[in-house]
Amino acid sequence: MNLVRVPIACELFKQWQRTRGGREDAAIRPFSRGWEDLLEDAGIVSAVDRGDAERDGRTLQSEGWLELKSVRGRPHFIARAVIPLEQEGRWKAAFGFTPPSDEEARRIREHPWQPALAFLREARVGLPYEDLRRLDAFLASDGSAGVRVPIKERSLQIFGDEKRLDMLADSVLFREGRLSLSQLGCEIVAEPLGWKRGPVAANTGAVIVLENAATWHSYDRWNRASPQFSAVVYGGGNRFVDAVGFLNEIFRELGGPRRVFYFGDLDSAGLRIARRASERAQRLGLPPIEPHVWSYRELLKFNSADAVVEEDDVLSDADLAWIGDLVESVRPLLASRRRLAQEHIGWEYLFRVT
Repeated sequence: MNLVRVPIACELFKQWQRTRGGREDAAIRPFSRGWEDLLEDAGIVSAVDRGDAERDGRTLQSEGWLELKSVRGRPHFIARAVIPLEQEGRWKAAFGFTPPSDEEARRIREHPWQPALAFLREARVGLPYEDLRRLDAFLASDGSAGVRVPIKERSLQIFGDEKRLDMLADSVLFREGRLSLSQLGCEIVAEPLGWKRGPVAANTGAVIVLENAATWHSYDRWNRASPQFSAVVYGGGNRFVDAVGFLNEIFRELGGPRRVFYFGDLDSAGLRIARRASERAQRLGLPPIEPHVWSYRELLKFNSADAVVEEDDVLSDADLAWIGDLVESVRPLLASRRRLAQEHIGWEYLFRVT
C-alpha cells in the first residue's frame, strides 16, 4: 500500500514527525492518535470519506503498518490509531525520511548550499540528498522572488509532488532558525469556513462557530426561527484552528468585526480546539473566541445520564480555563474521562426550549 496516497496515513505520519521525528534517542512508547481527532485533522468529514478512511485503516492494520484500538464495549468502532515502535523505521522509509547513507551524508556535507540551507553542513535532518538538492536548486533560481503561492503549488513545482512539501514542513528542516516557508515563497492555505448569514434582524449580532456539521445545521435553522447571530459558522473540528483567519472574510461580508462565540463537544479535544483557535485569532488581530455559555450550560444538563467514556486524552489546565465561569462545572466531567457530544443540543431540543 502506498502510504503517501492515503490521507489518514499522511496525517498520522505528519503528527508523528512533528512530535518526535527529530529525536535521536529511542522512543519507549508507541505514538498514537485518537481516531476522531485524526479524521478531523485530515479534513475527513463526509460519511463516504470516513468510510474510506476506516477501510484504509483496517488495510494498514492487516499489513502491519499500525494497530487500531477499539472503543471500549464497541469493538466495531475505532478509538485510536497506533504506530508500533518496531514499525517506525518502515513508516520513515515510506515517506522518505530514512537516514542518508554514508555517501549521501558526505554529499550533503560537501554541497555548496544556498545561504538559507547552509546549516545542512552541520545539522542532521534525516532527509534524502535529492530532496535537499531540489530545494537548493529552487532557491538558486530565485523562483520565489516577489511571489507567494499555496504550499501545494510550490511543492509540485519543486518536487513534482504536491504533498511532499507538506511533509517536509513538519520536519526538523523547518525548525526555528532554519528554512522557512516564506523563503520558498509559499504558505499553508487553510480550507475556508462554511457559513451562513443570519436574518436581517440579527445583522448586528455575534458570530457563532459550531464544531460539528449536524449542530451547525441545527443552529442555523434555530437562528432563522429566532434571530440572534449575524452568522452561523461551521468550524469543522480541528480545521477551525488553521482556518480561523477566514473570520476576516466573514467580518468583511457582515460589515465589520464582532464577538465570536464557539460551541463544541465537551471533551478534552473540543476545549483544546477552542483554546488554540482563540490564541491564534488574537495573534492575527481578531477577537478572542469565547465560549457560548448558554449552549454549554444546556449541554451540562445531560451530564449524569448521557456522558460517555472519552478516549484517553490529556486534559490541560489551559484548555479547561478557556471555558471561563463554567470551569468548576466541567472539571468533574472531564476529570472522570467522560465527555458530552454537542449533538445533544440539536434542533428538537432548541425548538423545545426557546
